[in-house]
Formats: sequence, C-alpha cells, structure tokens
Amino acid sequence: MKAALAGPGGELLHQARRATGRERGPEAVVAGILDFAAELRALGAERFGEPAGAAGVAVPGIVDAERGVAVYAANLGWRDVPLRTLLGERLGGIPVALGHDVRTGGLAEGRIGAGQGADRFLFVPLGTGIAGAIGIDGRVEAGAHGFAGEIGHVVVRPGGIPCPCGQRGCLERFASASAVSQAWAEASGDPAADAADCAKAVESGDARALAVWRDAVDALADGLVTALTLLDPRVLIIGGGLAEAGETLFSPLRDAVRQRVTFQKLPEIVPAALGDTAGCLGAGLMAWDLLDTASAAPTASPAATAATDPEVTT
Repeated sequence: MKAALAGPGGELLHQARRATGRERGPEAVVAGILDFAAELRALGAERFGEPAGAAGVAVPGIVDAERGVAVYAANLGWRDVPLRTLLGERLGGIPVALGHDVRTGGLAEGRIGAGQGADRFLFVPLGTGIAGAIGIDGRVEAGAHGFAGEIGHVVVRPGGIPCPCGQRGCLERFASASAVSQAWAEASGDPAADAADCAKAVESGDARALAVWRDAVDALADGLVTALTLLDPRVLIIGGGLAEAGETLFSPLRDAVRQRVTFQKLPEIVPAALGDTAGCLGAGLMAWDLLDTASAAPTASPAATAATDPEVTT
C-alpha cells in the first residue's frame, strides 16, 4: 500500500508505505487500509492543524466508482467490498472517492504529469498486465460499466496465447512486462531472466533478445493503433515497468506506430512522468475534486487518505 497526505495542488505533503497483509486474507487487507487511512488522517491533524477533508482510494480490479464498491480484485481476494462506506465511517464521515488504480494514475499523469495541458490523452502502463486510462479535458472516462480503457484485452494475435479473460491473443499476453519476461526466460534458457534483462540484452545486440523485443513492440504497436483509431488522443503516455527501458522501447515503438497509421493523426508518444507515485497523486486529486464539487474553499491543509494494490491518499 502506498499512501499520502495531498495538498490542493496535488503535492504530496507526507508519504508512507506498508505491506497489504494479503497473506492474512481479504478482510485483513480491508482492515489494513482503514487503519492506515485513520493513522494518516490523525497525522495530518497533528502536523498541519486540521484533519484531511476528503479521501481518495485507488484499487486494482473492477471498480464501481458510482456506488463506491470494489467489485472484484483477484489479487486481493475481494468481491463487492463497500470501500467508500467503510472508509467514510472510519474517517468521521468525510467524503471518499473510489477509483481504479490505472485510471487514477492516468488522472495524475494527465493533469500534472506527462499529459499536462493535453485535452485528450491515453495512458497505458505496461506492467504485470496492460490497462489504459482515457483522458478527456482533465478527467478520465470510466465507461458505462467501469471497463473503459482495457486495451490489454484487445485481441492483436487472433487464436494466439490463451488469456485469463477467456480470449486468445490479447495484447497483454504479448507486450506486458510479464509477457516479455516469460518470452525472454524461454529464449535465453534462464528461468530467472526478466524484461529488464531482455532490454539490456537488446542494447548489447543479442539476436534472441532483439527477436523477443521486436515481437512485443509489434504487438504493442498493433494494439495502440487500434486505440488511437478509436480515440484520437493528442498524447499517448506509456508507463509501467517496460517503459523503464527508455529509448530502447520508445524509439522502435514510435517507428512501429508511425508505419501503421494511414489516415490517423500520429499522437505524441511519451514516457510517463510520475512513476509509482501516480496512483497516490491521482487519489489525492480525486479527493480534492470532491471538495471542489462541494464548493469547499481550498486551503493548504491535507486533503485525504490515498491507497494502489490498494493505494490510499488522504
């Protein structure tokens, strides 16, 4: 869990981390979030003279933000957890915003990160899987059912590798950091090798690594061109572990996307700017949005508690 006290401009006034405790079961994770948030709010009151006025929390999986319910999170063992209600009760009735971890990180990247100033952006983190956040005029589109932006489950290789979602050939089975790690471990014969090792081997000119990397970049470009055809973003922000390869990824990726576009306008393709603080920053922004909506005058006091996997921001 990553948590922070957030100021009105999105600045992090205090940050903290702790384990989720998920080995103790899903109830323990929920209890840990509530305790963490309460401690952070108390710290804010002690350090800044008043407690947080709102809270934002970002969690993985399927989120019903309107109802404030974490519908499903496989890695946490959650189903239909009323997190907004539980947090609101624990924090003295302050307003609580609940968001999907990637969309919350995308909100921060769009407003104060790599997409700042862009009216339309698409944020795509390449991690264990691949998800996306569709940015429109300073907000992130969740979709009618909370599934908007799931680019990782666009089929780019029909009939290809089975995906846990039930389809075959999904983008995240070829271009996520975990997919590259698996492909490189097999190609190199080293079961401990990962995507970062593959990137280093690419930089040294290893033919096997170049083949693995090219397959991943081609799949990613196919998926991204589908997305930009539908969404026409001005900026395409790539984050996550695979993006840490820098120009080893971005140079061939820009070329591959450029070669695939026809009538589409080529967006600016840039690396994410906020790293693993994006979720906390986004949760803080969601909390301040609640205060702004309620016409509360912003002050220099902390806003709320934020938590991804889960991520709490106060």
